[in-house]
Amino acid sequence: MSALDDPSGAIGGTYSEPRIMLCGYALEHREPVNVVKDHQWCGRRPVARNSVGNAKLVAAIAEAGLSHAQIARVVAQVAIESGVTECAGIGRSHVSHWVRGTMPSGRAPLILVEALSRKLQRVVTLEEIGLPPQPSLSQDWLDWHADTLVGLTDLGRVDVDAERRRVLATAAYSLAALTLPSGSWWSEMVNRGRARGDVEGHAVGRSDVEAVRDMVSLFSHVDQRRGGGHARTAVVQYLTADVSVFLRGRYADEQVRRDMFTAASELAYLSGWMGFDNGEHALAQRYFNSAVKLAAEAGDPAMAAHVLRAMAHQAVDLGHRREALELSTASVDRTRYLAASPRERSLLGVVHARALAVNREAKAAAEALLRAESDLAAASQDGDEPGRVFFFSQASLSHETACALRDTGDLRAALSQFRLSVRTRKASSFTRTHAVTLGYLGMVQARQGDLEEACATWSRSLDAMEGVRSGRARQVAAEMRAVLSPFRQTRNGAAAEVDARAERYLAIFS
Repeated sequence: MSALDDPSGAIGGTYSEPRIMLCGYALEHREPVNVVKDHQWCGRRPVARNSVGNAKLVAAIAEAGLSHAQIARVVAQVAIESGVTECAGIGRSHVSHWVRGTMPSGRAPLILVEALSRKLQRVVTLEEIGLPPQPSLSQDWLDWHADTLVGLTDLGRVDVDAERRRVLATAAYSLAALTLPSGSWWSEMVNRGRARGDVEGHAVGRSDVEAVRDMVSLFSHVDQRRGGGHARTAVVQYLTADVSVFLRGRYADEQVRRDMFTAASELAYLSGWMGFDNGEHALAQRYFNSAVKLAAEAGDPAMAAHVLRAMAHQAVDLGHRREALELSTASVDRTRYLAASPRERSLLGVVHARALAVNREAKAAAEALLRAESDLAAASQDGDEPGRVFFFSQASLSHETACALRDTGDLRAALSQFRLSVRTRKASSFTRTHAVTLGYLGMVQARQGDLEEACATWSRSLDAMEGVRSGRARQVAAEMRAVLSPFRQTRNGAAAEVDARAERYLAIFS
């Protein structure tokens, strides 16, 4: 069975080469990658060999029960997922050199510890595998028990500093950090929030909360039109310079404090969502973590659910099926689900359906889709919904429904839902998602053997991508080129035109 016919969408299984995701499906990555081929190192420079070998690394690999070839495949998977292209070509011989004492360089050590952490299902450190410490990201940014405001401020300051931000590029998306804290943590966080407030701090009132909400709305609309690659730095600047002051302020009353923490959670979530959309997954994960903690301190279960849903969406896209289901299940936990408005319940439910679908629970996914439809039908039409769900309409529901149906193998139904999404979306306001939906629609058409129709759809997708800076849009363009690659030596004019346009888009926005 070919990769295009595989409905699992799995990225974490056994395979012979590093793979890329094709509309949620894994393809072998056979084209040459721009990596160093010297088997002794991965990064920018060769490093010294330890003549006695690395016994700690040998022990960790043995504990994981993996061969050198198998650990190399996991490292390559993490590297591709994290956008660390210089490590995407790591093979068995690299690992063999490492265990014999050659020190991996560049970003390879941090990719290696994440790969081992995933297989051992615990956090593995550089010291534990016999490698020297490196300047790296603060662990507090992913620690559920670390102080919310200290971690958020530190993350924001590093993110906006051109020099220090390079440290963020060394990060890998952490599966260990997706394990949610115990039930008592949530009530403890509410109590921690109540204790906030500085009698000598800036006076914070209702108008300050409204100002933050206005800025969240402004940036959210930019994201929907132009993609996560536009203006995210401005979001972080505002979060770090202005909102952080409000979070340490003197509040008019407890409700103002809660509302301010919810507004800040929405802004941190937005920074994470924009990072996710732009393919900066490790960075996005750290903002999502902060957003959940802010929502918890606000005592706002609906906002927490909103962020957990985004984390589940990210995990689905990255191929981490089990973790995606755990996160989405937490997002529709009874308390959180009931606290949400009908429109938000529909959003939570349809992402839960997607997580069920990629876990091959087709019946449960179908039931979740029906609930999501009912919830959206019950949604208020007079705007009595939180501003963060302004984007979620019938077009959005149809898009996510189509993805779930595609992932269960029902391509005919998926085609119908993608078409409904395209017809009902206001493309001028939601340009990024419109481009992605058209890309996914074309992919289904191609899988059904209708290349001519797929090329026509992809041409419309590329039209919509003009001016959009989005990792998801780039992925769609890359998927087009992957499917059309067999036709490059033929005289198929439509395929050649789409292929050339996708290549130009990637050259400009990659």
